[in-house]
Amino acid sequence: MVRPEVRGVCELLGLDPLYVACEGRVIAFVAAGDADRALQVLGGHPLGLGAACVGSVAKRRRGEAPVVLRTLYRTERPLDLLAGAELPRIC
Repeated sequence: MVRPEVRGVCELLGLDPLYVACEGRVIAFVAAGDADRALQVLGGHPLGLGAACVGSVAKRRRGEAPVVLRTLYRTERPLDLLAGAELPRIC
């Protein structure tokens, strides 16, 4: 999930938030039957308040890209690999 303020800045700068470096994030793959419990545990910690289920794993159809994204407009597109270097971190 992309926070509205991040989406807004990325739109202004012409960036894709999937390719902007961001520390402090984690993606966890858990069994479908454990997803609700995982969200409950993560959301119970102050640093996990924004925990959300953002996708699922499904059997790939013939010719389909390995990772498919659903856009804000409910269309689907393949997630392309980053070409070149990610934006530098400014710490």
